[in-house]
Amino acid sequence: MPPSPAEAQVQSGQADLSRESEGSTAPSKILFDLSAIDLKGEMVSREMLETVIPHRGHMGLLDKIIWHTPDYCQGVAVHRARPDEFWCAGHFPPRPIMPGVLMIETGAQLAAFLYNVRKKTTNIAVFLRIDECSFRAMVEPGQDLYVLCQEIKASRRRFISNIQGMVDGKVAFEAQITGMTM
Repeated sequence: MPPSPAEAQVQSGQADLSRESEGSTAPSKILFDLSAIDLKGEMVSREMLETVIPHRGHMGLLDKIIWHTPDYCQGVAVHRARPDEFWCAGHFPPRPIMPGVLMIETGAQLAAFLYNVRKKTTNIAVFLRIDECSFRAMVEPGQDLYVLCQEIKASRRRFISNIQGMVDGKVAFEAQITGMTM
């Protein structure tokens, strides 16, 4: 099946990535080239995710991992925003919009998976910091939030990753997160 227009924009690197925040005119860049990645693919299913990260039920935000590098330092995952999600009824009733904190959490789950899958035993990874965070586009029910993660640094118990979310060919959010295993 051919990619949707939004997927084609993301894959070709032609997505609208201009910074719209006040006082900033520098263009944002996609974390890494997506042109060779099939955004409809699946490398890790939701069931396999649950063998590596503890998120379940409403807090299991990743539907699947589409792609990752062999060393698990970069990855792309997807969250399909559904109209029956717990946040839809209250954020906001006339027009549901995915809370920004859940977008960041989706990226953090991808970062935790990429970090934990390389360990002999997996542990719960928790947030320590969220830096350089900005939100640029809304995610509404019926849309796919593609999450990109690129690890910057990792040690025995900590990791720092850049994360970015894309929706309809636009950057929805970007941030740098630091996590630590418990």
